Amino acid sequence: MQGSQVPPSKNPRKIIVHIATSADGYIARPDDDMEWLINRPAPKGFYGLPAFERTIDTKLLGRRTFEWSLKMGAPFGGKTQDFVFTHDPSPGPRPSGVQFVTEPVKDFVSRLRGSAGKNIWLMGGGGLIASFLDAGAIDEFIVSIVPVFIGEGIPLIAPRHRHAPLSLRSVTPFPDGVVQLHYDVVRRGR
Repeated sequence: MQGSQVPPSKNPRKIIVHIATSADGYIARPDDDMEWLINRPAPKGFYGLPAFERTIDTKLLGRRTFEWSLKMGAPFGGKTQDFVFTHDPSPGPRPSGVQFVTEPVKDFVSRLRGSAGKNIWLMGGGGLIASFLDAGAIDEFIVSIVPVFIGEGIPLIAPRHRHAPLSLRSVTPFPDGVVQLHYDVVRRGR
């Protein structure tokens, strides 16, 4: 991993899930289609995403999210460190600046939080978000709820038995009907 090692600080790097879901809680259709999301006009300021991107320098993605992003022409290897979680130890070619991760979430997060930098964007998908949540590694959720039901699909968080309390930070409505919820993850013992 790139970056210099620094001692833990009072304000460690936060891992933040910033994602959109349908009103019924899906991040994509079962075949990964996201037409319901990408073919809608966005308001000025694009739901605060450009401002959010200035607060991060690292992106975390699951393998399917990465492959979908490549297909859609998303840039990699620019101003952020990009880590793709995969179970395949030899995943093949990758764009410059992209590192594949096969190690356990807790080990990776410990090293990542110990390196200097800004906050970290956990982009998805639902399986990776679930793994990070189960490892106690997510600090915040920013969920933009798009006013459409899609009926079935990939849930925001892969189903498992869990209890993860949240504390509401803010609710932001947008003129197109999108509502953005910002939560802190409540840690046990807080």
